[in-house]
Amino acid sequence: MKKQKLVKELKSRGAKLLRQGGRHEFWESKNGYRFPIPRHAEIDENLAREILKQADR
Repeated sequence: MKKQKLVKELKSRGAKLLRQGGRHEFWESKNGYRFPIPRHAEIDENLAREILKQADR
């Protein structure tokens, strides 16, 4: 999955970007759960699915 598509989906679920690190971005779900996203142009489908699950926590 392209990172741009993943970011768009995260924002539609109410997640927001907290900060950017060297290799990861750190996001927070609308319920306060924090999770990292790797800084790559292409993200594996399985990883993207897990990230979206974390965004719903």
